[in-house]
Amino acid sequence: MSKQDSSFALRRLHSLLGVIPLGVFLIQHLLVNHTATRSEEAFNVAAGIMANLPFVLFLEIFVIYLPILFHGIYGVYIAFTAKYNIGGKQYGWHSTYRNWMFLLQRVSGVITFIFIAIHVYQTRVQVFFGEEINFDLVAQIVDNPLWLVFYIIGIVATVFHFANGLWAFMVTWGITQSDKSQRVMSYVSAIIFVAVTIIGIRAILAFI
Repeated sequence: MSKQDSSFALRRLHSLLGVIPLGVFLIQHLLVNHTATRSEEAFNVAAGIMANLPFVLFLEIFVIYLPILFHGIYGVYIAFTAKYNIGGKQYGWHSTYRNWMFLLQRVSGVITFIFIAIHVYQTRVQVFFGEEINFDLVAQIVDNPLWLVFYIIGIVATVFHFANGLWAFMVTWGITQSDKSQRVMSYVSAIIFVAVTIIGIRAILAFI
């Protein structure tokens, strides 16, 4: 396999992992957190169910953490080696828009990687030190205004990275090939970003 073919294959895998399983996990994770808007007990029940799934450690390592590490590390490599065309020649409104989205995708990816690493340390890693993932644990974190702002920024960046990444996924895998289909997908991605961001923000504010 040539270097070009290898790079294309890695980018397709990187794009795929961003949607399955990571995108699916993101939606599921935010929906579990959103149960906190109902009550403290509702969140504790939902979190308890997720924590007690069969083979939960295996699932976390091979379905979440390893895909995140690959997607994140390779994504950071792309972010720092990609060529950007923000100030270059533009070809219409959609071209300008996509160039900005390309840049924001890389920036949000770096923020997301940092956010997830800290979030995992503050929650999942604490389980090994005897903590239980419950309403109080999250509430103690976001009780600090700086951490609350950090989490809001992290949620917005992560959801944007996922929603805009769906557009790139559809193009990379040849699903949207025409200009019209790519333009429609831009609107779909924007709608998904707004809807899921609202879910995420409402969820984190419920812990205050």
